[in-house]
Amino acid sequence: MTIHIYVRASTKDQDAERALDSLKEFASIIHDNVKEYVENESGTKLDRPVLNKLLDKAENGDTLLVESVDRLSRLKQEEFEVLKGRIKEKGLKLVVADLPTTHVLLNTDDTITSSILNLVNNLLIDLLATMARLDNEKRIERIKQGLERSGYKPTGKKADTDKHNRIIELNNKGLTKEEIGKAVGCGVATVYRVLKSDKSV
Repeated sequence: MTIHIYVRASTKDQDAERALDSLKEFASIIHDNVKEYVENESGTKLDRPVLNKLLDKAENGDTLLVESVDRLSRLKQEEFEVLKGRIKEKGLKLVVADLPTTHVLLNTDDTITSSILNLVNNLLIDLLATMARLDNEKRIERIKQGLERSGYKPTGKKADTDKHNRIIELNNKGLTKEEIGKAVGCGVATVYRVLKSDKSV
């Protein structure tokens, strides 16, 4: 088993080193096979290069260790479902340092206990992710209000329809998500998101 530590900071110096040291100390108590991943990206992005690399390299039964849920995600609900689906698909145990109920998963082989804890943890993680997203949305709204008062009107980013159609087309031909991402020139997370939003898939 390998413990994959994921540290995300939206700016280069934002507590990343402190969080990493704390998680390394936590991980060393559990297992000596530890890998570290540090990323400077917004938690509102599903497609994050370092997180994608972690998920590509992780194997079934490994542990994904994060400091808190908001370090993993400030995503919208549907995108967070995609991320959770990828974590589950890889067979990873998600352990959150500041959520003690997730720690028990590291030390139990009891199927019934694991099932109950997974249910409880999923509910708590969903709740914390929603709170992180709402907090982020409030901050964005305050920024928008400030911009509007200054007379600035932002324009929204339009979806790349051609790219989305190509992803769906290649998926229908039976290519893997990784192959589709390489062919279209986008991240695997984008492929998952497009396919999830397309009702015909």
